[in-house]
Order: sequence, then structure tokens, then C-alpha cells
Amino acid sequence: FHPAVAGWFSARFGAPTPVQAGAWPAIQAGRHTLLAAPTGSGKTLAAFLAAIDALVQEGAANGGLPDETRVLYVSPLKALSNDIRKNLDEPLAGIRERLSVFEHVEIRTAVRTGDTPQIERARMRRTPPHILVTTPESLFILLTSESGRAMLSTVRTVIVDELHAVADTKRGAHLALSLERLAALCPQEPVRIGISATQKPMARMAEFLVGNRKETCAIVDAGFTRQRDLAIELPKSALAPVMANEVWAEIYDRLAELIREHRTTLIFVNTRRLAERAARHLADRLGEDAVTAHHGSLAREHRLDAEERLKTGKLQALVATASLELGIDIGDVDLVCQIASPKSIATLLQRVGRSGHGVDRLPKGRLFPVSRDDLVECVALLDAVRREELDAIRLQGPARDALAQQLVAEVAMGEWSCAALYALVTRAWPYRHLGREEFDAVVHTLADGYTTARGRRAAHLHYDAVNQRLRPRPGARLTAITNGGTIPDQFDYDVVLLPESLPIGTLNEDFAFESLPGDIFQLGNTSYRIRKVETGRVYVEDARGQPPNIPFWFGEAPGRTDELSFAVSRLRSEVDLRLADGEAAVRAWLETTLGLPPAASEQLTTYLAAARAALGVLPTQRTLIFERFFDEVGDTHLIIHSPFGSRLNRAWGLALRKRFCRQFNFELQAAALEDSIVLSLGPTHSFPLDEIRNYLRAETVRDVLIQATLQAPMFPTRWRWVASTALAIRRFRNGRKVPPQFQRSDSDDLLALVFPDQVACAENLAGDRQVPDHPLVHQTLEDCLHELMDATGLERLLTDLASGTVEILTRELTTPSPLAEEIISARPYAFLDDAPAEERRTRAIRTRHLLDPEEAATIGRLDGSAIRQVCQEAWPEARTPDELHDGLTLSGF
Repeated sequence: FHPAVAGWFSARFGAPTPVQAGAWPAIQAGRHTLLAAPTGSGKTLAAFLAAIDALVQEGAANGGLPDETRVLYVSPLKALSNDIRKNLDEPLAGIRERLSVFEHVEIRTAVRTGDTPQIERARMRRTPPHILVTTPESLFILLTSESGRAMLSTVRTVIVDELHAVADTKRGAHLALSLERLAALCPQEPVRIGISATQKPMARMAEFLVGNRKETCAIVDAGFTRQRDLAIELPKSALAPVMANEVWAEIYDRLAELIREHRTTLIFVNTRRLAERAARHLADRLGEDAVTAHHGSLAREHRLDAEERLKTGKLQALVATASLELGIDIGDVDLVCQIASPKSIATLLQRVGRSGHGVDRLPKGRLFPVSRDDLVECVALLDAVRREELDAIRLQGPARDALAQQLVAEVAMGEWSCAALYALVTRAWPYRHLGREEFDAVVHTLADGYTTARGRRAAHLHYDAVNQRLRPRPGARLTAITNGGTIPDQFDYDVVLLPESLPIGTLNEDFAFESLPGDIFQLGNTSYRIRKVETGRVYVEDARGQPPNIPFWFGEAPGRTDELSFAVSRLRSEVDLRLADGEAAVRAWLETTLGLPPAASEQLTTYLAAARAALGVLPTQRTLIFERFFDEVGDTHLIIHSPFGSRLNRAWGLALRKRFCRQFNFELQAAALEDSIVLSLGPTHSFPLDEIRNYLRAETVRDVLIQATLQAPMFPTRWRWVASTALAIRRFRNGRKVPPQFQRSDSDDLLALVFPDQVACAENLAGDRQVPDHPLVHQTLEDCLHELMDATGLERLLTDLASGTVEILTRELTTPSPLAEEIISARPYAFLDDAPAEERRTRAIRTRHLLDPEEAATIGRLDGSAIRQVCQEAWPEARTPDELHDGLTLSGF
């Protein structure tokens, strides 16, 4: 390093961390580099300091730096981008002080995100920064503008932070194409540096970073393990499938105690609604100024203010969703609390790593389970951390909708030959195996558009079939810029504070539609009174602390990872084995080996012991249980205990529902959670439970699942998202946002055009329909089958069932087992059909909440001898079981 850079680092930090010592030689050698290390180990500084040193060396040698952008930093969050820019000020100021008067080097930095004011954007165009900090979406916009391309054409180093946060989503495929467009723009391909705290498998992540090219990537792996202080916290009352308000009050009381014991506390929740609710209850206990909420539906000003107050110690606690789990410098956080399982090992490590965020500091985290199944999952999560396990990242495949958007954007900047454009696309790792026929299908879709009653739409490119070249049509560039990105539109309403007309956040469309003037709701721990509701906007005034309602938002949370599902199954199996020696043996093992507090080990042991007594064995990934019982009105309910996670269970439940519809010509209700599936049938559906194993086969289940998906509520929603991303439906037109009802109407029209039998077949649950050979239809199905569900995992499970590797046990019970109670009371997000919550057949089930193993064993199985005696009294002429069976059948049983 230059003496000024080395001197500043030595004075500030002393010695480099392992990841820094490994990274700098590789980066200075000009190699693509992937950095992996625990949170707080100096990864980001490792990447930036090497880039800063190169700028200092160049400026010192040439008497200053040209007005050109040399370093591009891409992060998945706007908050992270703003934070990085601030953290760059310290090293740049320290290095500048150590430079001599003969080596004066000015290094400028700037942030370009959707929140950047126009005046700053104009300043960047006039005087480009040497280090540009941006997001994937803003990078796409820069690559689709003349001034942005001029700025980016001189980039020599690209730093992609929090790589794991985008690699397994459609944003990852979109970013990979943007990086290839950048590489094609620059005379010399920029060096790529990837940063992530939790990633596996490393080799595949390195390939994703570099793309489909011959250059290798240096991997600097400092591991992800470090000392952590992790523990489980339970309320004084016992956990239940649905938590009572009194139990929540005990959780808030304990959180308030922990907050008082620490200087700053960060509380993570899984939903925005819970963030607002928890912030409200904690504010009642600690004071309005001590706690606030932080999530994506709050205005940028509120989020930045909350982050700043936390850094300066003015805020005791911050209740956040995933908006703060990445590597944002949020000051000296002493404690991280997680309410409910985060569904991922890596997510827990990332969030807990927000505390003790620094070298040689100890992260401290506390888990608060919110149900009995959640307690099992949280214990399995701690066990997986203890074993130093990590989730494998499922890298994003070739998203055709993201490809369509990027093709329009790139061709809008200049004419391309199809062969050259195809070569550029296939250099991006997600598209390395994209066939030329698939590429051409997307090109033809963009060139032909769609002919509707209102004329041809979504024709963005002109295709010269003779010369195999692509040119933009008028308006193509503006359409790409104003409708770019892959984040789906949830149709939230903007909340505007009067009389200042100040935007303060967003509300869900349904919540805004159901609200009336005068209603009071909470946003960011502040009460607001609604003055007026109009399309897309809610006008409010300060309610001055009056008791509010808590708003709700709709969204999709990721299902539990395969690795965590395996850990849950492993925990159940080990508890099942130890229960043979008594509950005391299980509690001793949980407390000594896993370090559980006595209250947690007591509740966990009692719950699983009662479940084992009712079912005979605890369900695992090697032993599944089919449980059947009747409700209070005589309907039949089938519970499948399958701890494979909600993605696989959703696929299995949807495919079984389709098969039952064909079998009985009856519309079933179904729901799926992480550990179970419920199928609610009518009173006349009788079948041996053993038959169900033969309803689906691995060779044909994908076709069954596709037909089920086409008729499921998820398909039209996913279709709209895909069509919007592919620019077939515009989200913005003439500088204004297209109203939600117009977007939905455009989506339905397009679906009817591509899928002419959509309505007719949707009314016939047992019928099948042809799947059109259309790239957007294929992409929608792929999103449903592999992102929302796990079709591949279902095929693997059915193969194991057929071979006997996985065993199925059947249980006929008189009342639901303890393990069935959570799926019976599942919330709407678990439903696989569109029946409203108030019409669910599971509402007729009476649960006994039995947690005494001896009493749970008595709910047990139906008494076969008693049934036989009753039947023989009704049909005394029957002399054999077969004759008795025939008599029952003829009588309609």
C-alpha cells in the first residue's frame, strides 16, 4: 500500500484481520475475488481499502485523478448504500491528512439510488465521482442512459456487497445481466469483488460473481463461525398454537427488561405488522422516545432518523424487519432479539451479527418462540449453529422476464446483432445454459408484442429477420427506465401528512381501501388520523397519541430452508429415541448438550412427549405420519406430518388436492405449513389411508402440479409480476403510476390472450388444459414450482416413498393430535385455495390441547373391535369380513 494508506490503517486498526490479509494480495493482483467472513470482520474495508489505495497510487503518480468513475459499489439496500458512503469519509479523510503537499489526491464519493435528489444527480453528471455507491436497480437505470453510460465506461473495479442477499432471487439474475452490460461497455473489463458474511457453496457463489468466462475467482474464506452468546427466552405462561394477548404481554415485559439492561437493543421480527405492534407495546413500557419501528413501508426520512438516533444512543431499542439485517453500521448494538424463528440459519447469524459488530467483539442474541412448533424450530436452529451448519444458497436460474427487460434496455442504447447479444447474455452465470431457441422466443415476444382489442401493445423492439439484428422502437428506453427492476409491485398506498404534504410511508391497498376518514392507525410508532382516501394516496394528520389500529401488509415470506428443516427432523428423532428412557433423560440432554434453560426444555419435552403418545412416534423426514379424524359436523380431515418445510409441503398439498378433486369431483380445502399439511374433505369421502401413497408418482407429479398451479390463486398474481418485469404490462405511463385496477385489468387481458381457456378451465377443478408455449407462461410456472414451491424436492420425496427409504405410518384418531393443532389454526398465508378464512372447514374442529402424555395416549386410535361389533349388530347376516364390507358398501357407508 501507499505509505499514507498503510499509515492510516496501522494507526486506526493495528493489524489486518484474516480476511483482509487474504484479500489484498488477490485484489492488487487484478483478480476477481470473493470474500467470505463473519459479520464485523472488516470485509467491506478489505475491498474498499485496496480500491482506495489504487486511486491514491494513480493520483500520486499523475498529480491528481481525472474526473472519471473508477470504483462502483453495488449493495442491495438503499440504507446500506447511504451508510457505506458515510463510512468512506473516515478513511479518505485520514489518508488525505497523511499525504504530502506534493501528493494531494482528491477522491470524491457519491451515492446514486432512487432517493437521490435531482440536484445531486446533476452534480454527478457534471463531475463524476471516483467512487460511486448504488443499488442494482439504479445501476440498471445508469446503464440505460447516455450520461450514466458515460460515467460507468471508466469503471475498473466493481464491489458487490451482501452477494447472498440477491444471488437466490430474481434480482440476482437481473444484476448478473447488468454486470455483463457494464463489462461490454468498458474498454477493459472491471475486476469484480464479491462480499458476503454467510454463503454456501463457495465455489458456486464465485462462479455466479465472475460469470461464464475463463477467468478464475480467488476465494478468501475466513469461515462464518465465531463465538456467540445465544439463548432462548420464554414467557412465564405455556406456549400455544395461537398466542393469547396475556402471553404477548409477558413477552413484551421481558423485552423491556432486556432493553433496560443494555444500552442499545435491536429487535427483529418477520412482518411489518408485528414491527409496528411490538414498537407500540414497548413504547408503552419504555416511553415514546425510547423505541421506534424500522421497515420498508416507512419513509426514507423516518428510517434514516431511526438509524441515526440508534447510532448516537438516543434510541434504546429499534424494532426492525429484514430492512436492517444486512451490513449496515448501526452503531454499538449490545443485544439482538429475534421474535419467532427467522426460518434460516444464515439469517439468524446475519441478524445476531448486528450486535458486537466489530473485530474481537461478542455478538449476543436472544430467541423468542411464539408457538410450540416455533419452539422446536428455534431449538433446532440453535443446534444447527452449535454444529456450525449453514444453509445452501439456491442460485437464481435464467429468469426470462428479467432477460426481456434487460434486452429492451440494452437495445434501446444502440443496435445489436442477435448473435452478439446472445453471447453477452450467456456470459451471465444464470444464463450460461440458455438455449438459442429460448433466447429467440423472448426476442420475438418483445418484437411482436400482443394484439388486443385496443391494438398492439408491448412491442418494444424491431427485429430484422434478414440480417438478424435488433433496433429499438420509439419509447423503448423510457419504458425500460420507468418500469425497471424485478421487485414486484404490491400496490401500496402512499401516506401523506397534512398540511405539510410530507410523505411518511405506505399502507397496504386493502387496508387503505377498508379505512374511512376519521380512522386512526399507527405508522412508525406514531398515530395518524385519516383525513381522506383517494386512489393511491391516504391523506392523514397527526392524531397526537390517540390509541391507533395496527395496519397490515400483504407479502411473501421465504419458507424454511432445507437445512433448517433437516435440523428440525434431527431434533425430533433424537428426542424420540431419548423418550424411551423417560422425559427426565430428554430434559437433561436438552439442558446439557444444547444449553436450554429449564423452562424451555420442560415445554419442549412435554409437547413432543404428548405428540409421541398420541401418534406412537414423532414424525421425521424418514417417518411420515398420515393422521385422520372427524370434526364436530362430521367432515373428514387428513393431516400429513411432513417436516420438510413449507415449500415442499405446499407443492405436495397442492398436487394431492388436485388428485382428490379428480378422484371425488369435490372441491377440497387445503393448507400447508413448515411441518404439516391439512386436507379438509366432506363427510362422505371414505378411503383407506394407505391408498394416498399411490395417488402421486415421481414420474408424473410435475404435470399434476402444473395443472394444480394453473388453477391456484398464486398463478394470476405471479403472472402479473412476471408480465410487469418483462415490460408486457407497464407500471408507469406518461410519468405517472398506472392505477392498480388498470394493471390488474391489463394482466387479465394479457392472460386471456395467451391462455384463451383460462376462465373455462378454472371452473372445472378436475379438468386439465394445455400450457401454451410462451416464455412468460413458462417463467410464471417456473417461479411457482421452484420459488414458491419445491417441485424438485417433491419428486425426490415421492421417489424415496416408492423405494421405501421414507416410511409412512397411518393413524385414525378420535381427535387431533398435539402436532396437528398449529395447522388447524393456520393463518391465511398457509391456504392453498381461495376459500375465505371464515369459511374454512377446520373451524369446526374442536381441539383438546392435551399435553399430558398419558391423557394424550387415550385420544388415540379408533377401537377396531368396537366398530366391528357395532357393524355386526347392524348386519348380523354377514359371516365374513368381506361380506360385512360389501354390506356396508351397499348401504352407502
